[in-house]
Amino acid sequence: MSSFPETEIRVDAERGARVARDDRAHVFHSWSAQALITPLPIAGASGSHFWDFEGTRYLDFSSQLVNVNIGYQHPKLVAAIQEAAARQCTIAPSFADESRSEAARLIAERAPGDLDKVFFTNGGAEATENAMRMARLHTGRQKVLATYRSYHGATAGSITATGDPRRWPNEPGMPGIVHFWGPYTYRSAFHATSEAEECERALQHLRDVIVFEGPATIAALILETVVGTNGILVPPDGYLAGVREICDEHGIVWIADEVMAGFGRCGEWFAVDRWDVTPDLICFAKGVNSGYVPIGGVVVSAAIAETFERRVFPGGLTYSGHPLACASAVASIRIFEEEGILENVRKVSDTVVAPRLAELAERHPSVGEVRGLGFFWALELVRDRGTREPLVPFNASGDAAGPMNEFAAACKAQGLWPFVHFNRTHVVPPCTTTADEMAEGLDMLDRALEVADRLTA
Repeated sequence: MSSFPETEIRVDAERGARVARDDRAHVFHSWSAQALITPLPIAGASGSHFWDFEGTRYLDFSSQLVNVNIGYQHPKLVAAIQEAAARQCTIAPSFADESRSEAARLIAERAPGDLDKVFFTNGGAEATENAMRMARLHTGRQKVLATYRSYHGATAGSITATGDPRRWPNEPGMPGIVHFWGPYTYRSAFHATSEAEECERALQHLRDVIVFEGPATIAALILETVVGTNGILVPPDGYLAGVREICDEHGIVWIADEVMAGFGRCGEWFAVDRWDVTPDLICFAKGVNSGYVPIGGVVVSAAIAETFERRVFPGGLTYSGHPLACASAVASIRIFEEEGILENVRKVSDTVVAPRLAELAERHPSVGEVRGLGFFWALELVRDRGTREPLVPFNASGDAAGPMNEFAAACKAQGLWPFVHFNRTHVVPPCTTTADEMAEGLDMLDRALEVADRLTA
């Protein structure tokens, strides 16, 4: 594993106060009621940690927005961006650029099947947006199926495809989106009592939705390979193969949204590799270069690429395949291979994360279920294990979200930065996190769960 730079943490409260003051005066924050937030000013970061201007250091169990897969300030990745900037800062996407060509080749070589072309975007939302556009134009159909427990981004089409409450205030959205239930054994919409039963019933539900929506009207089905923010929902064995079969049967394009699950998060280049299935389109972003420079994209199958050989694809972005972003993606892929980062994820997951989380689930009455793989885990917190009543209600805010806020505060007080959503806390640190760092973080999580335990029945 890489040796991240040892950075001296210097206290500079005055500077931190200035950062906070200017932020509150001029920055308009996403997903926020502006007067109700107090963003923490960050002074620096390295490896799996970041710190504020008061000198408080946090072990990051969130990877920011589950995207800093390679860790903070990786020296080789920083150097690659510096070298690329010195060589060529920018060029329009209509030219052939060395960094862009190499990034596309490296990504395509790691994609399954015949997915051999890459359309670059500036992030994940634009990736899913353009993937749906490709599918509609390729098939000549309009409808897109997406699950309720999903997040696909916040552009017009991607937020409509999103299944969680972030969609609500953005409606009405893009026409033609139909939501259905994906598999989630712990809270089964199908009253399943086993993974196998959940798989069978979820696939039958999908078939029923397709029948009643009209197979000939459906362009695409978009799925997070492993559902991210909405619960780290790992598909039961056989589900993705069943989706592939159903899509093939009806000529539907399968879009795998791997913006969060790809590039090491699940211990693979692409999460679909765990189930040996090949989608028609794969959306990526986040972990491809850990957000060092904005980048995303769609990996395109041969059949869909062929559609646009003599027909114009009506989409594009000024910064598509930006040279600095592509250079950082090239460097990141090489670092993953040179430093065995995928192997680190698998080993630490198997030897530290999985057994320790199982132990926490057994000991803490507030933990209803633990699920995940790689460095992609969730603990579902409940008031009552028997009834599975969530620790806080669905989409809780204000006072109703108090118990989860108390839990998060208990994590931060120890120096652990958590990723919480609804009644879940996620374990999603950088993929470079060591076994010792992971054990340290899980110790802090263990202590913080005592806060949630006090609220159980």
